[in-house]
Amino acid sequence: MHNLLIAHGLVEELVTVMAKFRRWKRPIFYPRRFVAVFLALLILCNGNLARADQLTADMLDRVFPGATHFGAMDGTPPAIPAYLNHNVIGYVFRTHAVVRSLGLSGKKLDILAGIDMDGMITGAVIVEHHEPILAIGVSSEDLETFVTSFTGRDVREPIRILRRPGKAPDALQAVSGATVSSLLMYDAIFQSARAIGQSRGILEGEISGIDLIGFEKTGWPELVADGSLTKLRLTVGEAEAPMLDKGAQLYDPVAGGNPDSLFIELWTGLATPARIGRNILGARIFNRLMGQLKEGDHLVFMAANGRHSFKGTSYIKTGRFDRIQITQGENNFQFMRDDHIRVEKLHAEGAPEFRESALFVIPGDSGFNPAEAWSLELIVQADGPGGAPVFTTHNLTYQIPDRYLAATEMTPIGRPSDALWQNVWLNRIPDVAFLLAMLGILGGVFFLQDIVVKQKMYYKIFRYSFLTVTLLWLGWYSMAQLSVLNVLTFAGALRTEFRWEFFLLEPLIFILWAFVAMSLLFGGRGAYCGWLCPFGALQELLNRIAQRFHVPQLRPPFGLHERLWPLKYIVFLGLFAVSLTAFDMAQAGAEVEPFKTAIVMRFIRQWPFVLYVLALLGAGLFIERAFCRYLCPLGAALAIPARIRMFEWLKRRWHCGRQCNICATKCPVQAIHPNGSINPNECIYCLNCQTIYYDDTICPPLIDRRKRRETRAEARAAEEPANAQ
Repeated sequence: MHNLLIAHGLVEELVTVMAKFRRWKRPIFYPRRFVAVFLALLILCNGNLARADQLTADMLDRVFPGATHFGAMDGTPPAIPAYLNHNVIGYVFRTHAVVRSLGLSGKKLDILAGIDMDGMITGAVIVEHHEPILAIGVSSEDLETFVTSFTGRDVREPIRILRRPGKAPDALQAVSGATVSSLLMYDAIFQSARAIGQSRGILEGEISGIDLIGFEKTGWPELVADGSLTKLRLTVGEAEAPMLDKGAQLYDPVAGGNPDSLFIELWTGLATPARIGRNILGARIFNRLMGQLKEGDHLVFMAANGRHSFKGTSYIKTGRFDRIQITQGENNFQFMRDDHIRVEKLHAEGAPEFRESALFVIPGDSGFNPAEAWSLELIVQADGPGGAPVFTTHNLTYQIPDRYLAATEMTPIGRPSDALWQNVWLNRIPDVAFLLAMLGILGGVFFLQDIVVKQKMYYKIFRYSFLTVTLLWLGWYSMAQLSVLNVLTFAGALRTEFRWEFFLLEPLIFILWAFVAMSLLFGGRGAYCGWLCPFGALQELLNRIAQRFHVPQLRPPFGLHERLWPLKYIVFLGLFAVSLTAFDMAQAGAEVEPFKTAIVMRFIRQWPFVLYVLALLGAGLFIERAFCRYLCPLGAALAIPARIRMFEWLKRRWHCGRQCNICATKCPVQAIHPNGSINPNECIYCLNCQTIYYDDTICPPLIDRRKRRETRAEARAAEEPANAQ
């Protein structure tokens, strides 16, 4: 349906443009309309936009073949029972309804899948996705084939997702060019299947813990009635009685007030299960908090009315809450200021107004077991004889209701499990180590550049060797090519729900971006564009080969060259603007980058894309790094923050641009102005100008110095025989 709407819009644009042609009877170019048509054509050709269709009988039959009919979706988590005649033989579920699964784009990922009574996956179909696969040459059919490969897999057994072909029985190959999307789809299916299996008793007895996922909209009275929340109520008289036994008083007998007045009504409950926390806090706040928790962390909810505060004020100075603590067996859990989360409003229907309410985090490594009973201790202090402090404790016991004990502790909703990205990193330790070694060597070259560039011949050998490794290993082997889509996805995640787990699923890309962020701060964009971009390396190496064969090199006049610079910024800003409202269109527009065709897909793609890349590489044979100079939106995205760099490490002399322009004429991307200054937005940090800076056979000031030294040496040599006579 989404594709049909776009096709309809495309036809309207075409009709409008053709009507204008007929009216004016002469060629007229309308950039906006033609760009829209171009983007829509790309979308239709790839045919891989998200499907938001409703479930059909055919989809149900595909995910659970053999069922005679299906029931209605119900239960917690929601699922559709599959029947064979009158017997339930399994369940069909949607991953977004169960775990709120999200894709790499940070948007909805919904997969329809089935699980039988033996805990086996019976089938899977993608219902909706917004993955940025259009720009990497992957079709929706590729992803459909991938999810159907889970058929017959036991949800109890983890599966390794491999980036390259493998024959291990516990492994499946990811979709080429969409490894992260493959991992997220696997995680969504298996998390959801386990949750359904546990809630329906299919996996009962094999996995125990707390059900964090099951949700139903419930009001405050229902949560109180089933024991999800419990309270401690004390009057002034009840709170003061144990104090009087110790010879202390809470309040002055005259000003203390009525002993039957409320001292405190303290409520508490475990807020980590979605049925409790999400109803109390609201979906948006609850999901954000769960996304911030570490694996195994839990939230405890507290709220109170009355004249006594369970928080007090001393924590502001000391950092410790001294009026409350939790005990469980021999363990005591005290709360610090960093464990405290303020709650401004309760969203549960029927919730009373409280004087104060808060959440407290109990770390996963603290030894706390949410399935066992625990006690919230309210510590009350008063002045005893002689002003000595006297303490009394009032206990509020809490036991999580049995309804929450039917399933294991699952990953917080909408978030990939920590084990998923950790396993990815463990499986790619050799690749990570090699990349870190590359970055370490490159960083060493930058810090020692004054020494390195003086050895001109060895430096050239090193540079072209490094670029070869960048192209062959980092690009074609590891497919670690950064893209403007990474920037747009990151920006989109910041506007919605940012989660590091999505970006950690691709270790090399994550490390490269971390290095790029650091290099932007210290020196600018050149570290990546000049050394670590596989397509940039391909352009430069091909141009060097072209020069060897005496292919004429064109250098646009600087005035024209300077006016072509803004093109890439216009492309980037256009893509960024489109991504704010129509990310699918931005994906299509990102095809201006040839990276996916040339590097990720290794030219194995439809002929229009390959022809486009060959045209860019052909232009690069005559104008060095032509694409980098004028069209690259990623280069533009990196150049904008590069203005905040802290250091200027490229050395210049006062002669530069006044008496000499050799560096400007030798700069491969014409980043040096005729006045001798270097434009950091365009510089790729190849250090070519620095080799000239230290070369006393090229740099005129150094040539003059060398000649003066030689003249003086010759004069001294001539004087020595004369003195000897």
